[in-house]
Amino acid sequence: MSERQPPFESVGDLQRSLQGEAYLADRGLATAIYLALSLDKPLLLEGEAGVGKTEVAKALAAALDRRLIRLQCYEGIDASQALYEWNYPRQLLAIRAMPGPEAAGHVDDLFGPDFLVERPLLEAIRAGRGAVLLVDELDRADDEFEAFLLEVLSEFAVSIPELGRVAAEHPPAVIVTSNRTRELHDALKRRCLYHWIDHPTLEREVEIIGLRAPEASAALARQVAAAVARIRVMDVAKRPGVAESIDWAHALAFLDAPALNGETADATLGAVLKDHDDLEMARAAIAQVVGADG
Repeated sequence: MSERQPPFESVGDLQRSLQGEAYLADRGLATAIYLALSLDKPLLLEGEAGVGKTEVAKALAAALDRRLIRLQCYEGIDASQALYEWNYPRQLLAIRAMPGPEAAGHVDDLFGPDFLVERPLLEAIRAGRGAVLLVDELDRADDEFEAFLLEVLSEFAVSIPELGRVAAEHPPAVIVTSNRTRELHDALKRRCLYHWIDHPTLEREVEIIGLRAPEASAALARQVAAAVARIRVMDVAKRPGVAESIDWAHALAFLDAPALNGETADATLGAVLKDHDDLEMARAAIAQVVGADG
């Protein structure tokens, strides 16, 4: 068993470090991160879009002073786009530069390190504990890619036919996120520690807005948090997350709005909602929260 020193002395130490990077983690999330780092386990974070899953990896990398390596998943992503590719244009140029009779003897040289293009997973394997690997929105990828990722996360090693086996001496910190547009497989979940991130309470959201948008007054931050909380219980196409609350506070502060009232809400509601029907539905509700005249 490894006897290495965990990167943080305690869960509280981790919370303070993340807060220093403008991320407020509650005790449950901080505990999950602390255990994942201490036990060298990937951490799977699920929750609706905008609740701060991606920001966890960014803040953690900054707190650890490690490189953040991000693998953005999407429909159709395959192993080569996540692991490595060969630089074919450079290989063709090298072939053209070779003297004709000698070209055949240098074919193996074309598949060496100089022509290898590292993608996020290979970068993370080679970086080891010098990196935080963010596998973002894994639910957008297909089942085959998820199975491939599980294999990589199990060993943190890959075989490159032309170069041999590449393995991490120590695994990087790994954060996997999912918006749960589809259910991830049990095999991957068993490999990870798990935490669900929900929308914060009103008081917590006021704190977050104050930390991430300090130019907004405390009163304005509370009004924004209350208005967004009201929108979340409505039948909108997409419930706004904390990211939208912060954007709204930034926008209002930039406009020197002393308070959120009917007029300022109507002018800036596009920072929170991105659907015409949602905007029309929300206007009356926001007026009830802040009052037509603030």
